[in-house]
Amino acid sequence: MALDANERPNQPIAKFESMLKTDDVYFFDAEDFEDIIHHYLNHGKIALAKKAIKISLKQHPGAIELKLLEVEVLVFENNLDVAEQLLDKLQTIDSTNEEIFVQRANIYSKKDNHEAAVTLLKKALELAENSYDIYSLLGMEYLFMDDFKLAKESFMQCVSFDEQDYSSLYNVIYCFEFLEDFEGAIIYLNDYLDRNPYCEVAWHQLGKQYFSKRMFKEALTAFDFAIISDDSFIGAYFEKGKVLEKLGKYNEAIENYETTIKIEDPTSHAYLRIGKCYERLCNDEMAKYYYYQTVHEDPLLDKGWLAITDFYFNKDNYDKALYYINKALNIDGENPTYWKKCARINIALKNYDQADFSFKQAVDLGNYELDTWLSWATVAKENKDYDAGLHILSQGQEFYPDSAEIMYKAVGFHLLSNDKINARIRLIDALKKNSEKLQIFQEEFPEYYETEWVKNIIAINKKASR
Repeated sequence: MALDANERPNQPIAKFESMLKTDDVYFFDAEDFEDIIHHYLNHGKIALAKKAIKISLKQHPGAIELKLLEVEVLVFENNLDVAEQLLDKLQTIDSTNEEIFVQRANIYSKKDNHEAAVTLLKKALELAENSYDIYSLLGMEYLFMDDFKLAKESFMQCVSFDEQDYSSLYNVIYCFEFLEDFEGAIIYLNDYLDRNPYCEVAWHQLGKQYFSKRMFKEALTAFDFAIISDDSFIGAYFEKGKVLEKLGKYNEAIENYETTIKIEDPTSHAYLRIGKCYERLCNDEMAKYYYYQTVHEDPLLDKGWLAITDFYFNKDNYDKALYYINKALNIDGENPTYWKKCARINIALKNYDQADFSFKQAVDLGNYELDTWLSWATVAKENKDYDAGLHILSQGQEFYPDSAEIMYKAVGFHLLSNDKINARIRLIDALKKNSEKLQIFQEEFPEYYETEWVKNIIAINKKASR
């Protein structure tokens, strides 16, 4: 496990690099070599680390810690068999060295055998004097195994060793969130803040937990304390803006989003939120301006294109909405949400052929939402292509076998196709599945709902269900 060489950071490294430049040979003690190798590993300079390892083992051929660093590099480069052979030799020399078990655990982790990695890390814990790094590795292995409870406990151990370890603190809260234990996260963070009252990271995370529970007043207080602890903390201003939006305080929200832009380079997310606030304030010109800024700042942000498209769509300016969704599709034609939006706009424009094509693209790209199938079938109905509509509904029913909406819609399509036999079968099935949603059929196919033929089937079903 590579550690920063902070205690003697520069002198051995400068001497080593001087040696490489001059081809002179300098002697270093084993501890200096460890510092040098750790430095290069931590900065991703693997070639220099390997060179230092090679020279170090010539000067200190029996140094186990240096050989373990060689193992670490072998594991990093996926030379797992060679690494295991070297570990076998080292274990015969020193069977109580926890780092041997840590590196074996890393090898098993690379092979996706996380259970074996955990077993080895637990063995390393029994041998280790300083177990901080091992608990961190254990936490990651538990995350790989989707065991968020044990992962949380491992990262909590890391925080107990070092309360400034914000990476582990984030991981603890991530586990709480995945377990949907927001109350537990709040208790943990409040306890942490009792010991570290000026930790902006913890205040920020606490605010997010309150936000998840819709405790907006408490969230605002937490974000305010995060800002008091660090008045340049962009995340706190941004999250505070989101809370103010929820409370309908759009002007105050805008102020907080604007603060994030003043502190650091503007982001498309800040522009987007400001645009949303101005739209809710009915300031259309400013809303448009910030939506344009959003897509200019990040043309790949789908939320930006969808916001400006929805802005025009909601004002019944369908031509402008179509213009912007087509611009989005020119940038990312593989986005199913863009195609679905394009289909909706084309329906509004009564461009049913284009809507049909757009829905097909959305489905081909993985959009299988219920309303996609229902809307696409409606387009087929407008095109009077009833066979296509039935095929679409059949596909949708594979994803939603219990959907009353699909069942009742299919009844209408069979009737439109003059197929009363299958219409009768589908209507009986739909009534058995959910008779309370009969109004779906009534609203979409009133001309059939009022017929004696349909009313007789409904009456028979009522008698049978008594």
